[in-house]
Amino acid sequence: MHKSTQSAGKSHLIFLLITAVTLVTAVFLMLWYHGCFLPGWISWKNSSCEIIPSDSELSVTICLQNRHLTISRDDQMIFETPDNYKIQDFQWGDINNDSKPELLLLCWKIGTYGEHRPFWVEKNDHRWSQHIFIYQWDAGNITPLWMASDIGMEVQDWHYDDHGYLILLDRNEQLSSWAWLSWGLEQVDTEVTFLAAGDVIIHEPIFQYGLSQGNFDFLYENVADTIHSADIAVMNQETIYTSIPSHYSDFPRFGTPLLAGEAVEAAGFDVVTAANNHALDQGMEGIDTTYEFYQDRDILCLGIEPSPTDHNTIEESPTRDDTPYQIIRRKRIRFALLNYTYGLNGLPLPEEQPDAVHTLYDEDRVRADIRAAKEAADLVIVFVHWGTEYETQPDEQETYWADVFLQEGVDAVIGTHPHVLQPYEWMTGEDGHRMLVYYSLGNFISAQDTLERVVGGMAEFKVEITIDGCEITQAQLLPVITHQSEGRYTAYLLKDYTEELAAKHRLGVTLEDLLQYADRILPVQQ
Repeated sequence: MHKSTQSAGKSHLIFLLITAVTLVTAVFLMLWYHGCFLPGWISWKNSSCEIIPSDSELSVTICLQNRHLTISRDDQMIFETPDNYKIQDFQWGDINNDSKPELLLLCWKIGTYGEHRPFWVEKNDHRWSQHIFIYQWDAGNITPLWMASDIGMEVQDWHYDDHGYLILLDRNEQLSSWAWLSWGLEQVDTEVTFLAAGDVIIHEPIFQYGLSQGNFDFLYENVADTIHSADIAVMNQETIYTSIPSHYSDFPRFGTPLLAGEAVEAAGFDVVTAANNHALDQGMEGIDTTYEFYQDRDILCLGIEPSPTDHNTIEESPTRDDTPYQIIRRKRIRFALLNYTYGLNGLPLPEEQPDAVHTLYDEDRVRADIRAAKEAADLVIVFVHWGTEYETQPDEQETYWADVFLQEGVDAVIGTHPHVLQPYEWMTGEDGHRMLVYYSLGNFISAQDTLERVVGGMAEFKVEITIDGCEITQAQLLPVITHQSEGRYTAYLLKDYTEELAAKHRLGVTLEDLLQYADRILPVQQ
C-alpha cells in the first residue's frame, strides 16, 4: 500500500512537470510566433504618409503602427500586412523603373525563404529573419512583385534615393546599394573614382617629336592603365588645337596638331578642360577645331563654346545662360562640371561670341552658374585656371575664389595654371558643407625644364552614395613626373619611376630629389 501511494505520487509529479513544460513551451512558442523574441537592436518605425498611385487621381494613406502596415482610402482599408509579418519600415518608389511606384517593406518573418524556396530546400526553417518584400499597385490592387529570401545582413536603416538605389545601412554602419536588375534586387557598386590630371602643354619639342613618330601615344602610355581604371578621367588641355600645319606653334601663342588629340582619346580621358589663358591663341578657329574634335569622339570639352553654324544659330543653340555646365553620369550619379579661367593673356573675347571662353570676369554670373548646376546634379565640380605661375602656395586670388565656391556649395575644386604642385585640403563652410580643393596639380606633360615643373600630380577621389546622399569619401594626390629623354616626353606615376629612368632624364634629377620634393606637397588639412 505504501509503495502504491509512493508510485502514484511520482506519477502525479511527472504529470505536473510534463504539464508545466508543455505550458511553458506553448507560451514560449506563442511568444516566439508573435515576434516577442526579435533582436533588441531593431528600430521599429511608426509613420504614415499620403501618396497618389500612378493609375489614380485619388490619394491613399499608408500607415505603419506597431509593426503592422495598412493602406486605406477614404477610411476604408484596402490592404494590410499579415499578422505573421513584423514590419520594420517601408518605402514608396519606382524601384524597377517601370514608371509606376512600388511599396517596399523591410520586414521580419519566420523562415529564411520567401514564397518560393530553392528546389533543394524541402521546407522553411523556424527562425525569424529579415526580408525585403516588394508589392506593386495594379489597377487598384496591391499584389506581390518580389518576396526576397533572408537578405543576409542585419539592416538597421534604409533609404530609397532618387537614383533608383535602395541604400541599406547595417548594424556595423556599413552601407550597401541595391538596384533592380532584370528580376529582383541585387547589390551593386555605386562607388565612382574621379581622376584629374594637370596641365598638358604641347611645346614645340613635343609636337615635333610626335609628328615625326606619326602619333602622340607616347605621352600617356605609361599612365594609361591608371586613366582607364578611373570611372571619370579629366585632363587640362593648356594648348589649343589647329588643323593648319603652318599654325603649329610654341609659346606665347600655342597651336597644337590635331594628331595630339588622338592620344587623349586613346589614353581613355572622358573630359577635357579648355578654359585657360591660352584658349584664344588661335582665335575662334582654335576654339571650333578643339571643341568639334572632342565632340565627335564623345569626350566632354569644358570651358569653351564654338561658333554657331548654319544648323546651329545663336538663337537655336543653348547659350551659357542656359547650360553653364555639362553633366556626366556614372553609376546613376550626376556630376555637373564647370570650367573657368582667370584671364586670356590680354586677348579680348570675340564680340560675336562673348561666351567663347568661360571666365571669372563676372562673379555674380559664376555664382548663378553654380546654383544652376546644383539644381541639375548630385555633385558640382569646378575646374579653374587661376593663381600665380611657379608659386607653390595658393595666392589671394585662389583663396578668394575658393571661398566663393565654398559659399555656393561646390563639392570639389580642381586648380591648374601655376605649373607647379600646390597643396590640397578640405574646407568646411559655415553650414557644415565640406569642399575638397586641389589648388594646383602642376604640369602633367610639358617641356619645361626645372624639377618643380616636371613633377605634377593627379587628383584622385572617390564618390559614393550614402544614406544622406552623394559624398566624396576618399581623396589623395598621385605624384606624376614628366620623363624627358632623347626628345621623348612621357608621364609616369612617381611610384613607378626608377633610378634607371631618373639617370636618363635630361635634367639630371635623382629619384631621391623627386621623392623629397613630392613629399613636401602635403594636404593642409585632411
